[in-house]
Amino acid sequence: MTKMELVDKMSAEAGLTKADAGRALDSAIEAIKGALKKGHKVTLVGFGTFYVNKRKARKGRNPRTGQEIKIAAMKVPKFTAGKTLKDALK
Repeated sequence: MTKMELVDKMSAEAGLTKADAGRALDSAIEAIKGALKKGHKVTLVGFGTFYVNKRKARKGRNPRTGQEIKIAAMKVPKFTAGKTLKDALK
């Protein structure tokens, strides 16, 4: 499902215009990104939890040359599905 398909579905089910549904979706995404950027967890009960995980620096290899390279430490977003979402997919 693309973002536009999601906006269409939201507008139909919530009785909103597509523009309002698009702004609502954009606002929700920005709020989640902002919270993750600050290091907070975002828990949507019944859906799941978004959080930031720290990945340590490590050594890797360039697949073309086989030369060893350093991969810097970084923060990566993670998502864990909630029980209700998992049960819905069974």
